[in-house]
Amino acid sequence: MSPELSPTEWVRKQTEQILADGTTDGVGINGMKVVLFTTLGAKSGKERYVPLMRVEEDGKYAMVASKGGAPENPSWYHNVKANPQVTVQDGDVVSVKTAREISGDERAHWWELAVAAYPPYADYQKNTDRQIPVFILE
Repeated sequence: MSPELSPTEWVRKQTEQILADGTTDGVGINGMKVVLFTTLGAKSGKERYVPLMRVEEDGKYAMVASKGGAPENPSWYHNVKANPQVTVQDGDVVSVKTAREISGDERAHWWELAVAAYPPYADYQKNTDRQIPVFILE
């Protein structure tokens, strides 16, 4: 059984292009790169594709649970909390990593990297009362 595509049209189209091309290189948002994550559903047990902005340092990746600054976390947040083993596709390289939610100075460092990779994250944080969660995959 293959992973499920997002019900959100633009996310689904982005994922379909990555799958058709075999690489994330041809897909981005405002010229910024994305990475395709595959998570396991907390309730359904189904694999789900999650394309997110590429935030990488020394072979580690961040997953930023911004949901565009919405008041609640994205649904994939709960999947990663329940099932931290995540598949990462960056370009045409695929690897399996373990996610952990970070806080404190470590989060501050990765948040700075995330905003540098995708400046709208700063506005998303201003638009919500929750601290946007960040996972590191290593």
